[in-house]
Amino acid sequence: MDVGQSQVYSPPSRRPAISIQLRKRTNYLFIVPMLVFIIVMLGYPIFVNIQMSFYDVTVTTFRSGDAAFIGLNNYRTLLQDPAFLKSVALSLGFTSMSIMLQFTIGFALALFFNRPFPGNGILRAMLLLAWLLPAVVVGNVFRWIFDGDYGVFNYLLQSIGLMQEKHYWLLDTKTALLCTILANAWVGIPFNMMLLLAGLQNIPTTLYEAASIDGASPVDRFVYITLPMMRPVALGILLLTFIYTFKVFDLIYVMTDGGPVDSTTVLPLQIHRLTFDFFRFAHGAAAATLLLLGLFCLALGYSRLIQREEAS
Repeated sequence: MDVGQSQVYSPPSRRPAISIQLRKRTNYLFIVPMLVFIIVMLGYPIFVNIQMSFYDVTVTTFRSGDAAFIGLNNYRTLLQDPAFLKSVALSLGFTSMSIMLQFTIGFALALFFNRPFPGNGILRAMLLLAWLLPAVVVGNVFRWIFDGDYGVFNYLLQSIGLMQEKHYWLLDTKTALLCTILANAWVGIPFNMMLLLAGLQNIPTTLYEAASIDGASPVDRFVYITLPMMRPVALGILLLTFIYTFKVFDLIYVMTDGGPVDSTTVLPLQIHRLTFDFFRFAHGAAAATLLLLGLFCLALGYSRLIQREEAS
């Protein structure tokens, strides 16, 4: 073979293993800004709050910085405080009633929008406006709706003859919490609807077709196909809704400010009062820590439940 036509074999160039490892490590630099933001804006305040809950922090010691370490005394005081226990009970009632309305109506709307019809997308977009509005705006709107003098709700009831005299819904201890529940449910229904609708659209249509061929009625298809297939999605939505609803503050603060007679003072409002109204900083920090710990345990239990379902 001619030397001029011969080709010299050269092995393909390979990057050194060190450069590949260096490149993988440099990829982590892209998440550094996000980590710094989370640590500064979330991690540090949480750490300071937990630390404060173990000290006797008052107005004087907060400025001087020489608060005495008292261990779990703040938590013991809270667990023996009737006002704190009442706020926890109100939060549980507010959350459970709101979730029941949001999930039930949201599921019904998801089933309705799961079928194609003219104007489907426009109606869904209009419903999402309720979820996109700030809570302060929603609170002011519903405060006007339930106003005793100029409220739309009183006007409608009087127009159809169900009520003769004015009723101050937000000033009545029997109806104030219910009004806040209705307002919060109005905000959360579109959120539940969109997530449930996404879950319904992921169910294979072949299951419904096979069930129809076998003679299953619409009720049977809903009970034996829709509900079992929607169980993981429903659990996730219920968890997210519980966490979001249990820490609602701004909506109730705008509508009632915890009144009347503390009938709507849920746990987040009680934490605000302990800290900024009564200047009991340590007790407010302990209450906030208990709130954070409770929601964290709930999320942890949900993740364990999902792992068991995936393993089985």
